Amino acid sequence: MKKIETVSLIGLGAVGAAYGSKLHDTLKDSLQVVASKERIQRYENTGIIVNGQNYHFHYITPETKREPADLVLFAVKNADLSQAIQDARHHIGPDTIILSLLNGISSEEEIQSSYENQPILYSVCVKLDAVRQQNETNFSTLGWIEYGEKDNSKSENALAVQELFERAGIPYKISEDILHSMWWKFMVNVGINQTSAVLKAPYKVFQSVPSAYEWAKSTMREVVALSQKTGVHLTEEDVASFRPIIEKMSPDGKTSMLQDIEAGRKTEVEYLAGTVIELGKKYDVPTPINEQLFKIIHIMEDMTSYHQ
Repeated sequence: MKKIETVSLIGLGAVGAAYGSKLHDTLKDSLQVVASKERIQRYENTGIIVNGQNYHFHYITPETKREPADLVLFAVKNADLSQAIQDARHHIGPDTIILSLLNGISSEEEIQSSYENQPILYSVCVKLDAVRQQNETNFSTLGWIEYGEKDNSKSENALAVQELFERAGIPYKISEDILHSMWWKFMVNVGINQTSAVLKAPYKVFQSVPSAYEWAKSTMREVVALSQKTGVHLTEEDVASFRPIIEKMSPDGKTSMLQDIEAGRKTEVEYLAGTVIELGKKYDVPTPINEQLFKIIHIMEDMTSYHQ
């Protein structure tokens, strides 16, 4: 069976640092983190601290030529994906497996358009609660990485990733319907991430204030309507299935978009509400709630820039 010995990781935010720490513990220098000289300098000066432990990853600049990796993991924000695709070029050979851990439903297609015929597994991170502040990332649960082939077949590549994740202690699930799972996570992010950012609300607000949670659900239902047009077919049951999950989340925990707003970082609103609006126009589905959130979150970003 194919065995993954070398991994290249692009992105050391909350997701990259959390899963990268587990891979580093197992692979040591066979895990390489691709980053610019400036970023490497900063990472080496401050260290990357994950759950209190200082990690000194094996860094490599995008320009450095090397043997292609067995697996390339993308863990950047959506806005940085096109640059990350360029930065990975020396790490991708004909047999390199690609796994994208980005939010949303479009990153795999974007990667595939640059690397045609490249083996790519579709994936989604579920219930990871990692929070990044400066050079520190903390999490209480890794959740799991759900992944699979687009046609849901149990391929040799899917099994090779399974073997790696088991070695590294990374929880995973080979999906029975990966597109449904990705759209479900997209629906949840569209609902909870955006409304939490506007309300500046940690999870306890959605756990205890019915009107706040109802607003998030209304936002999700616009994604459900779109999914019916694309053949993914989310349902009201999919909306309801998130309730027991949010009930178990840390009351003071915050979505990634709220963390971005509080830190004055650019949010991923373009890839959440922006995608919903774009698909709404394409399929003639009304998306009024996402249109409002799109405007409000952009205003919040502008206000942050103004205050700085």
